[in-house]
Amino acid sequence: MKKFILSFAIIFSGACMFASCNLISSAGLNSKGLPTPDASAETSSDSDQMLDHSIWNSLLKKHVSESGMVDYKGFKSDRTELDKYLKMLSSQEPTEDWGTNELLAYYINLYNAYTVDLILRNYPVKSIKDIDGPWTTEFVKVGDTEISLGGIENSILRKMNEPRIHFAINCASISCPKLLNEAYTSGIIEEQLERVTKEFVNSDKNEISANSAKLSSIFDWYKKDFKENGTVIDYINQYSSTKINSGASISYKDYDWNLNESK
Repeated sequence: MKKFILSFAIIFSGACMFASCNLISSAGLNSKGLPTPDASAETSSDSDQMLDHSIWNSLLKKHVSESGMVDYKGFKSDRTELDKYLKMLSSQEPTEDWGTNELLAYYINLYNAYTVDLILRNYPVKSIKDIDGPWTTEFVKVGDTEISLGGIENSILRKMNEPRIHFAINCASISCPKLLNEAYTSGIIEEQLERVTKEFVNSDKNEISANSAKLSSIFDWYKKDFKENGTVIDYINQYSSTKINSGASISYKDYDWNLNESK
């Protein structure tokens, strides 16, 4: 009987760990009717920027380091400016008339700015996972719509068939792709997405050699997004300075959910 209880506990614990890790990739599966055009089918670049992201750009320059570490105390001191930017974002009602690049920049900035807002409203906090329902609570306002961070990621950005968004949105944790210290804008978003993807692949978030690779769990949780035109390895090899052989041994790194706070 004791062996049965012990075995059940181990299985249950493992299932809970899997469910916890899988939460981000399944949370908030509701787009609330917001537009999600196919970014991979976009043939023209929309260079005319509709929205002014200059407040967010200034805040990021001021409070985020080149390495992506965040001065949350500094953000708190500029709460008025952040609230002004959040209010501007929330006053918008994206439509199908917006260009795909404009929508990508809007949704990425929306996700990142409201993630900072979430941390500030619960600060001090050691991890975003210490907050109740960080990805499932519908606290992000877009016009008359309320949506969760998980909804923005899974039902909007991922539906746009642009896997590079995984290296642009930041979940306020050490193992996440860094928070870029500049706002995403429609005119240069292609260059920005290429830059953050290449930087993440070649960073210490992955350990890559020709015959083995220990990858960020992002490539495990969202592997479907990276397999549209081949394997996950094929995708990584587009950006990696070290090419991974097709028969290489692949494993995934533990995720560090500690807050990405500058010391």
